[in-house]
Amino acid sequence: MKSTDLIDRIATATGGTKADAKTALDTVWSSIIDAATKGDEVSIPGFGKFQVRSTAARQGRNPKTGETIEIAASKKLAFSPAKNVKDALGGK
Repeated sequence: MKSTDLIDRIATATGGTKADAKTALDTVWSSIIDAATKGDEVSIPGFGKFQVRSTAARQGRNPKTGETIEIAASKKLAFSPAKNVKDALGGK
């Protein structure tokens, strides 16, 4: 599903315009990003939660040359689905 499909579904479900639905969706994404940059967790009951996870620096290997390289520490935005989402996907 593309964002345009999601915008269409929001507009249809709410009876609003596509422009309003796009604004709402953009607001959700920017709010999640703002919270993540502050290190906050975003929990959406019945859907899941977004949280920032840190990865340590580690050694890796350049697949082309086989040379050992140092991979810098970084932060990732992780998503953990809620139980009902896991169940809907057939997970235990």
